[in-house]
Amino acid sequence: MSNYPLLLSGDVDFMVKGIFKYNCFGHEVWITTTHVCALIVMLILIVFAACAGRAVRNADIDKAPGTFLNIVELLMDFLDGVINSTMGKNAAKFVNYILTLFLFIFLSNISGLLGLRPPTADYGVTFPLGLITFGLITFNKFKHQKVSGVIKGLCDPWVFWLPINLIGDFAVPISLSLRLFANVLSGTVMMALYYGLLPIFVKIGIPAVLHIYFDLFSGAIQTYVFCMLTMTYVSDAIGTD
Repeated sequence: MSNYPLLLSGDVDFMVKGIFKYNCFGHEVWITTTHVCALIVMLILIVFAACAGRAVRNADIDKAPGTFLNIVELLMDFLDGVINSTMGKNAAKFVNYILTLFLFIFLSNISGLLGLRPPTADYGVTFPLGLITFGLITFNKFKHQKVSGVIKGLCDPWVFWLPINLIGDFAVPISLSLRLFANVLSGTVMMALYYGLLPIFVKIGIPAVLHIYFDLFSGAIQTYVFCMLTMTYVSDAIGTD
């Protein structure tokens, strides 16, 4: 990997850079902009969580909450409502994971507004998220449906459907991760082409509208879709048990 930006033409910069490299057991490993941007996103989330926790602990029940605490309460009420309506009685078991997943993906998707390259525009970020969801699905299937129930589900409606059902199960992390990756990457590419190929007078004012769509609107939709599918798959795996 080159330590220079990936360029298509002239000044088109997709912000894919190798920052430095090191040897790990004889293999050359690069630290890229994706690693740095993902670290920045995680640090922002840690600071936000620490400030939110402090604001909640120091809140005075006799006084109206401040702006920051109102934002935190609004965000938590919205996410709790979505999780409870989707997962029902199982929501309490997964609320912490879904909240963390939602905040990480959403902040990663909109990090282009902060001048970063969205970490979710890298398949090396979205695929592990899909694998975590797949692990949750598989674990809960065997926990709640037992081995016999899993085998019965794979052979439904006939045993000849076993290969198709297996492919469907293993396609879950791939489809989840590719959907998120492709949508975020397409927005990143479009903005890079816009900034790199168009004349300066066309860029005045218009990028704000494009960033609202590609980063904020599309980023929020893809975050919601990923988390909703995760909750739906896990709830299906648990079943009515």
